[in-house]
Formats: sequence, C-alpha cells, structure tokens
Amino acid sequence: MTVRDRIEELRVALHRHNYNYYVLNTPEVSDIEFDRMMHELQELEGEHPEYYDENSPSVRVGSDLNKNFTQVPHKYPMLSLANTYSEGEIADFCDRVYKALNEDFEICCELKYDGASISLTYENGKLTRAVTRGDGEKGDDVTDNVRTIRTIPLVLHGSAYPSSFEIRGEVLMPWTVFEELNKEREAEEEPLFANPRNAASGTLKLQNSSIVASRKLDAYLYYLLGDGLPHNGHYENLHEAAKWGFKISEATCKCSSPEEVFQFIDYWNVERKNLPVATDGIVLKVNSLLQQKNLGFTAKSPRWAIAYKFQAERALTRLNKVTYQVGRTGAVTPVANLEPVQLSGTTVKRASLHNADIIEGLDLHIGDMVYVEKGGEIIPKITGVDITARGFMLGEKVIFITHCPECGSKLVRYESEAAHYCPNETACPPQIKGKIEHFIGRKAMNIDGLGPETVDLFYRSGLIKNTADLYRLTVDDIRELDRMGMKSAENIINGINKSKEAPFERMIFALGIRFVGETVAKKIAKSFANIDDVAGASLETLINIDEIGEKIAQSIRNYFSDASNRELIERLKQVGLQLYRTEKDTGNYSDKLAGQSIVISGVFTHFSRDEYKEMIERNGGKNAGSISSKTGFVLAGENMGPAKLDKAAKLGIKVISEDEFLAIIS
Repeated sequence: MTVRDRIEELRVALHRHNYNYYVLNTPEVSDIEFDRMMHELQELEGEHPEYYDENSPSVRVGSDLNKNFTQVPHKYPMLSLANTYSEGEIADFCDRVYKALNEDFEICCELKYDGASISLTYENGKLTRAVTRGDGEKGDDVTDNVRTIRTIPLVLHGSAYPSSFEIRGEVLMPWTVFEELNKEREAEEEPLFANPRNAASGTLKLQNSSIVASRKLDAYLYYLLGDGLPHNGHYENLHEAAKWGFKISEATCKCSSPEEVFQFIDYWNVERKNLPVATDGIVLKVNSLLQQKNLGFTAKSPRWAIAYKFQAERALTRLNKVTYQVGRTGAVTPVANLEPVQLSGTTVKRASLHNADIIEGLDLHIGDMVYVEKGGEIIPKITGVDITARGFMLGEKVIFITHCPECGSKLVRYESEAAHYCPNETACPPQIKGKIEHFIGRKAMNIDGLGPETVDLFYRSGLIKNTADLYRLTVDDIRELDRMGMKSAENIINGINKSKEAPFERMIFALGIRFVGETVAKKIAKSFANIDDVAGASLETLINIDEIGEKIAQSIRNYFSDASNRELIERLKQVGLQLYRTEKDTGNYSDKLAGQSIVISGVFTHFSRDEYKEMIERNGGKNAGSISSKTGFVLAGENMGPAKLDKAAKLGIKVISEDEFLAIIS
C-alpha cells in the first residue's frame, strides 16, 4: 500500500468513527484506537504535505494561527422567523396559509435550538464554506472553525446527495460544556458567558481554531436549499440528509392539523428541560417546498414558517434602583437594576421598565420584590410586584424623571405616544453618538473598523460631533489615540472613504430619519432621483409612495425642515456621498406599469409572489392587497380565490395570467 493510499484509508475510517461517535452515539472503536489512528494520520500528513486535504479529519483539532474573518454574501438570505406565543396565533397562521394556498398542506414541527445560526455549503460531497447569519444578507466566513465541530461532516456518506447544495442549522454549546467553561473562566477571573448561545456565538468568532476545537461545540441541521434536492418535502429531505451524515434532530414531526401541532408543543414544553442543549420554542414549517415558494416572504420573514416561543420562566428578586438610558431618537428608557437572579439559564441583573405608564401601573418602590420574566426568553422585563413582601424598610416610590439624565433638557411626551423624549437632538451626547453608530452600521454605511467604543472615543476626544465629521478625519488625527495605532487608523480611514460608494437607498437609511427603516428607505430611493427631491416632497407626494403613511411622511418632512439636518446633508454632499440615484440603481427599472395598482392572487408556477411583487415595483407599478375600482388588473395564478374573481368581474377589472404578465414587462 502506498503512503497516499494509507492516508486515504485513515481519513475514510476516521470520518466514519467521528460520525458513529458524535452523531449516532454508537462508537465502533476505543478512544485509544481512535487516537492512535489520528496520530498516524497527522504524522503521514506532516511528512507528505503534497497530499493536503482541507477536509481531512485532522483539521478537527484546529490551528493556533490567528486569522481575520471575511464577509461573504448569502446566496439565499437568512431571514428571521415571525414569533408567536399562543395556540390561537398558530391557528391563525394555519388559516392564513390555507387561504393563501387554497389547498391542504402539511406542517413540519421542529425544536427551535437556541444557538448560533450557520449556513454550510457542500460541493461534490465536501464542505467548502461555513458562514454565520450576520445581518441576513451576508455573514462571516468561519469555515476553519466549523471544521473543528465533530458533528458537522466534512465529507458526506454515500453518493445520493446533490452535487451542490446549502444546509442550515444551529451551532450549540451543550449545557455541560457551558458550565465547565464558566468554571474555568471564573478560576481565571475572566468574565462569565451569560448563556450557551452567547458562548457558542463567541466561540465561532474566535481567531484561534484550536481553542474552538477545545470548546466541544455541537450542531443540529434543519433546512436544505439548492437545486436537485431529492424530495419536494422538507421533512423528507431532512431524513435524506441524515443518511448523508448530518446530525438531524429526532424531535421532528410531520403534522396534518393544528391539533397535532399542539400535541407536539405540549410534549416538548416539558421534555425540553431534559435535553443536553438549550431550546426556546418550536418551529413550524409548511412541508412542501413548492408551497413554500408560492407563499413567499415578507420583508423580514418567510410566510411559510413561524416560531412558537415557550412561555418565559419567572423569577422573584429585589429592585435596587432605577436608572435611565437615552437612545439615538431621544427616547428615554427606564431600566430596573436588580439583585442578580438565575432565569432561563442566564444571570439577570437588569430589566426594562419600558415607560412611565408601566412604572405607574406596577406601583414600584425601591426595595420591592419583583417578578422578572424574559420576553421570548431574550429581553428581561418586570411583570409584577409581590405586595405581600413589602415591609417597613420599603424605599421611595419610583417616579419617572422630568429632565434628561445626560444633558438636563426638560423631557417631552408627544400625543398618543408612551415614551418620553429628550428634545435636544443636536447637543445630547447619547443621541449624537447613537446617530453616528446607526450611520456606520452594517446595514447603513458599513464602515469597517468603527464600532460604539471607537465612536465614543472619537466623540470624547472632540474629533466628531456628527456623521459628516467622520469624513474630515485623517490617519494623523486618530493614530495616537488610546488603543489605536497606525494600522487601525489606516483601516478606519480606508473604511470611511469606501463608504462613499454606498448606494442611495442605504444612504437614506443611514440618515436615521425616525420611522424610516430599510424597506421604506428603498421605496424612497426608487421614487426620487436625489436627496433634494426627497427634501422638497410634499406630504401628499410622500403618502402616495407604497408603504409610507401619514406618520412616516410627517417624520420625513420634520427631518428636512430642521436647519441642522439640512446643513448636515450639504456637508455629506460636499464629501462625495451618493445622495442621488445612479445609473446602476435605475438600470433594472422601467415605467411599463406606471400608475397601475395591481393585485396578486393564487398560486404561481414560474416565480413566487414576492418575486412578482418586486417585478411590479421595478416596472413602476404599485402592489395592492384588495381589488377596487382603482385596480389596474389582477395577476392571477392557479386556485385564485372565488371572492376576488367575482369582485374583479363585477368591477370589470382585467384578470391576466403569469405568461401574459411576463409578456407585458419583458
């Protein structure tokens, strides 16, 4: 046998033993024998680097070489799921799906694992890339670190898998590993991890993969994407993936009715506490991939899936004091500072009190024993007070402050709003820094090297007072600052200069106009040629834009009526930011459907509903939810609802097919 043959033989055997031990939990060889084979492989690979293979079992031990992570775009966006906390909302979800499909469907129920989301790409049966969720559009390439996770196959079993596909899942840190890790950190006087999710996420981003390997991360995979998948059913594809070597949860069930879903939830609401890893709910997915495609997506989540979150655990602890935080919009949020208490696997020291009305409703006093829950097991909040625990040592009643804790300005409360605001937008430090932090964020200008701590440093040093000041900075200005240095300074200045290439829609979002999120920013960018046109638009013009109502339109008008904001815009223009629509932005647009309000109904073959909606907008049309006398036409797929068909006929509205629509815009 040649050296190369022996290396390949050892690799095949070790991949199999890894799978048997970590996925099937049925080892075929002793630990000593496994270690002997691994040692032999490492020696042979060291002596013969010409036979290097990035997916060799030896990479499981990791490397002590430091690295920087590269951001890569997701081929398919990694969207979040809509959440629900009641069986009634699950029934509503099922009703919505049935009305949209107008046909029966099955639901696949799965445990919602509480870890770090990961996307794995396989080419010809080998792992080629592992990417974190990031912002959903792009994430960090953590392939080297993921290769150390023994429950993730580097080379697949058999040959029935597609030549290229993506599989998504959750990287987890088991409870036992988490507790042991925190014991070690405590002994070393290092900060403790708050929960296994944070520990898993932080471990994935370590630059030393040998440390990642020592953390004993686990992974469950739960969704396949790509062409040529073996089945139309999601549940069936998961079972195929298990045959290829992936760790798929056995707690997966296909249901045909809401009642079966509720039985699954009731069982795991109790049994989840016996699992070796953290879970926080149940995920419900329409099983048919074709039906998933026809249901499509909202701006943030798929319409064919929903997450049921388990009811939050509750703990009782003492309220020590209430402090106040000021956000970038000036909203003042009260925060309860508590005696530390364990809740849902985390140590809770602070909880949100939301606003003055909540405080008044709870009749809070300093020293009260309060009930704390985690909303969706994420954000701690006070839900009640144990009145019977009050004694003669009870402190003063909590009264909401009247002036900003940062700048001293008198707070205001707008009609119909629960929050109090600091009106001092241009001189209140948290608001100034918050606006800059929003501006540099990944979904806005995406300036590498800058974060909240650096913004705070620049602000305290007197270098920046607003976002435009960023573009006056030089390497010499910042390289002597604390924890900076020449290389960091150069990276930051390069990142600032590169941000000038950000497209118009991201520029609008970066301005931080109240109520203007990513989706609304895109609508504005498609509707106006430049920022001056936006600034000069009337209330009526803005309201006529899809998804912009009077509240958002008035907020836009208020922003541009402020002299300091207009001055900021002028300064951003002068430094060369793209406050206008470019040819690249407009290249895919036409006015073929200009002025037409279009209703989509039914199940489609060529494209999903969301794709058709995007086509309508790109060609100047407006999507409408219901048929009226103003409707231009109805784009109808199969199984169009009879009520809509009747209404279209009565109003004389034209109903066209997919093919007819595609011919119009071609």
